[in-house]
Amino acid sequence: MLKTPEELRLELGQAIRVRRIGRGWSQEEAAKRAGMGLSTWKRMETQGPSLVENMINAAFALRCEAGISQLFPAPVAANLDELLQRQAAIAPKPRQRAPRRRSTP
Repeated sequence: MLKTPEELRLELGQAIRVRRIGRGWSQEEAAKRAGMGLSTWKRMETQGPSLVENMINAAFALRCEAGISQLFPAPVAANLDELLQRQAAIAPKPRQRAPRRRSTP
């Protein structure tokens, strides 16, 4: 069953609260570590994060930042050819050396 954006926000708020409590921090300490006001932190725990910036700051403070980049994974390739095309598109281009200058006698 799909969740609504509001349900996801509330779920995130609860997860943030559980993580904070697990670290043994007060709301005030967590807010300070995340660089936000206490009222913003409290609202985030009860209503869910309303700003992406607040959610990212909370993730860093609670040492969960690695999961943020996993929110939008790349779509799965339909076949091997598509996978190879995607890899080629993101692969760094090989560096080319500048031509040597000829020394003049």
